[in-house]
Amino acid sequence: MLKTLTLRMDDKLLEKLKVYAEHENRSMSNFIETAALRYMEQMEMADDFEMNEILSNENLLKKLKSGSKDAQSMRGRFV
Repeated sequence: MLKTLTLRMDDKLLEKLKVYAEHENRSMSNFIETAALRYMEQMEMADDFEMNEILSNENLLKKLKSGSKDAQSMRGRFV
């Protein structure tokens, strides 16, 4: 279900957003929604550097696998 959201922003930011929205041939609403989704996606995902760090840490991988098995078998306490 779609909801309406009212935002307050200064004129400079509003004009800048209009320029970016027009450049991408989007409505302001669609541009802001897309920008928010992209931001959340970036914050939720590990970048290449972070992923390489994770994959190169054998101790961490062992603990992650153990934790995953525990979760699948409903063992332990989940907080």
